[in-house]
Amino acid sequence: MAKKKPSYKEAQSELEEIVNKLESESTDIDDLTELTKRATELVKYCREKLRSTEEELKANSE
Repeated sequence: MAKKKPSYKEAQSELEEIVNKLESESTDIDDLTELTKRATELVKYCREKLRSTEEELKANSE
């Protein structure tokens, strides 16, 4: 079963959690790669969501 995409707010919240973990000195080096990969996925998702929303707004204002 495919994993449900998070809402923008959920993705943003998860990104904030990851940043907090990365900023703490207690983050295990083994987790660093996985956290960075997940953060990259979330940033890409948020950018796509913002881009599609902007396109919809432009289309609706014409």
